[in-house]
Amino acid sequence: MLQQIQNIPLGLRFMLLSSLGFALMGASVKAVSQYGIPLMEIVIARALVSLIISYVDVKRKGIAIWGHNKLLLSARGVVGAAALICVYYSVTTLPLAEATVLQYLHPVFTALLAFMLLGERVQVSTMICIFLSITGLVVMVKPDLFFAAEVELPLFSVIAALLGAFGSAVAYVIVRRLSQTEDSSVIILYFPLIALPAALILSGGELVMPDGYALLLLILVGIFTQIGQVGLTKAMQHEAASKATAFSYIQVILSMLLGWFAFNELPSLWTLLGGGLIVIGALINVLWKR
Repeated sequence: MLQQIQNIPLGLRFMLLSSLGFALMGASVKAVSQYGIPLMEIVIARALVSLIISYVDVKRKGIAIWGHNKLLLSARGVVGAAALICVYYSVTTLPLAEATVLQYLHPVFTALLAFMLLGERVQVSTMICIFLSITGLVVMVKPDLFFAAEVELPLFSVIAALLGAFGSAVAYVIVRRLSQTEDSSVIILYFPLIALPAALILSGGELVMPDGYALLLLILVGIFTQIGQVGLTKAMQHEAASKATAFSYIQVILSMLLGWFAFNELPSLWTLLGGGLIVIGALINVLWKR
């Protein structure tokens, strides 16, 4: 078993760890929102935990906190914070499986941005992935274009999920550029440095005192997100941007299972069909060379 794990490429192992962390994060966000905790308070808790862990990690390594490319590091923090707010909103207002599938359209955006900004060539497999992903998105969100079906997903929540996916793609491309000159811990630290004050301002001071279980969930949101961020940053250092993020589609399956077991959410037929097209596109993108 250990030998089989060692045969898995290092970038893939980190992305699988990232997917597990983000799937558990999504479940924790959805769970804590049911206790009446405001969206911005969840972001604050996530950023606070991440700030503590990241700061300790940077000090442990004995490296400069502010890094070298402060402008690009700050941009990564701003984009990441905006994307996180959109993602958290979609998770709290959509079924977990649907929210995850929508936000995990980011490999499509990542491939296009990596082509435009990093000069990474868009392969035939990536173009097939883009086509299947867009088709799958339409089947999920507007199935009445193909079938006699009613649209059930709220449009504003879907738009928020797509904005979160686009913001995540921008952040991933920036991370890919920063990984050439910056330590991964510094890259991660810049997110809470910007997200925490931004969320405090946007909250308008309307915070709720959580009880014991809600407080535990808030802490878990930060811990699981940190695991996801570390795995993601490490994966981006070992794989091309478009390929690395395609591995993360395993989170779709994990989130469907968590939604089923934890929240009794069964994915609709349209989610299974559309999500299936998206996952197939991702697998083609990843396995094309083989």
